[in-house]
Amino acid sequence: MRLLTFKGGVHPPGKKELAREQKIQIFPIPKTVYVFLSNHAGAPAKCVVKQEDRVKTGQIIGEPSGFISAYVHSPLTGVVKSIEKIYHPVHGKPMEAVVIEQTDNEEEWELLERKVWESSSKEEILEIIKKAGIVGLGGAMFPTHVKLSPPPEKRIDTLIINGAECEPYLTIDYRLMLENAEEMLQGILITMKVLSVKEAHVGIESNKMDAVQHLRKVFKNTPIKVHALKTKYPQGAEKQLIHAITKRKVPAGGLPMDVGVVVQNVGTIIAIKKAVVDGMPLVERGLTVTGEAITKPFNAIVRIGTPISQLLEAGGITEDAERVILGGPMMGIAVNRLETPVLKGTSGITALRASKPWEEKPCIRCGKCITACPMGLEPYLLNLLSSKKRYDDAVNNGLLNCIECGSCAYNCPSKIDHVRSIKLAKKVYLALRGGKK
Repeated sequence: MRLLTFKGGVHPPGKKELAREQKIQIFPIPKTVYVFLSNHAGAPAKCVVKQEDRVKTGQIIGEPSGFISAYVHSPLTGVVKSIEKIYHPVHGKPMEAVVIEQTDNEEEWELLERKVWESSSKEEILEIIKKAGIVGLGGAMFPTHVKLSPPPEKRIDTLIINGAECEPYLTIDYRLMLENAEEMLQGILITMKVLSVKEAHVGIESNKMDAVQHLRKVFKNTPIKVHALKTKYPQGAEKQLIHAITKRKVPAGGLPMDVGVVVQNVGTIIAIKKAVVDGMPLVERGLTVTGEAITKPFNAIVRIGTPISQLLEAGGITEDAERVILGGPMMGIAVNRLETPVLKGTSGITALRASKPWEEKPCIRCGKCITACPMGLEPYLLNLLSSKKRYDDAVNNGLLNCIECGSCAYNCPSKIDHVRSIKLAKKVYLALRGGKK
């Protein structure tokens, strides 16, 4: 069988076996949640509640404050205990969060207006998606209503659902595809209507062939094609996924819509169905709790704002755990504050034991980072230029095209963390230019 793929990439140990057979469970609603008003890419939401306010599950607590922003909802029924700044793992600094304490055992919901999507207009469906606060659940957290509203001159003809889940350890998308295929189908058809596209594709890595076969069966006689992709990291990166399935190449500095494509994550598609059909705002998400330092790995539906300490405790974190990561080991964020809450973009929590210490050595110009780079860049050169603060030269050599997948660092025999310097160089360069690329 021919497997679709892209040039470059690496093959880190998958470690999917730790949690892949664990069916999705519903994690208990916590007594207290910590909900960031910046739970999405773009401008933080504007807080619309105050201390001591009673809130229902699904009630709006934050409204968009700009074009790229999103609604934020209460994940439980209770009382606003405080509005305070706590450390945000993505932004790396304290950000405003609404702290809500559960007061009643009985949950009271505030649902969205439900629509019969088949007879609703695109605008009506988009408004529901916006009001639901749906963002990309693969990690980027880009507001979905914005992604589904490309400029008129950008003609979209293809929808791709990212079921690759190439990040090591994580298995929540795999379980969702097996257990929630019917909801996926509805979500895809709804999204196709919004985009006015006639075809959709689902890309799944070959280490999940049972999911490929299952979705092909469920999606039979629909305009949705399911593709088996070569198991390789980062197969799930948007540009690599688009090229593997359509052979279209997103231009340097461009976006998927520049080649007529919109990509959505499995969890995001299911969230769209739940919002439009069930009237449910985004107050929970699926994630995987896994890693060698977890004795009972699991997949679960978890309320946004749940402290990760509760999830680690449920997974039986071991005493020799050295590192806790939001997401997976390749692109995740290491945290040392276990009170950190689950974000809309938290696809997993990975706890690892101590690894063999390593020392960064000088670059030997072997070219392995170039071979691994899925964007065709020269990471060693970007690292060198960045370290010398030659930011304009770095940009001219593709700095802003780096997707920060970590393949170069993984493949480097000298253990050089190219991504660290590239990330820093990007931030400095954009800051010097006032945030403009």
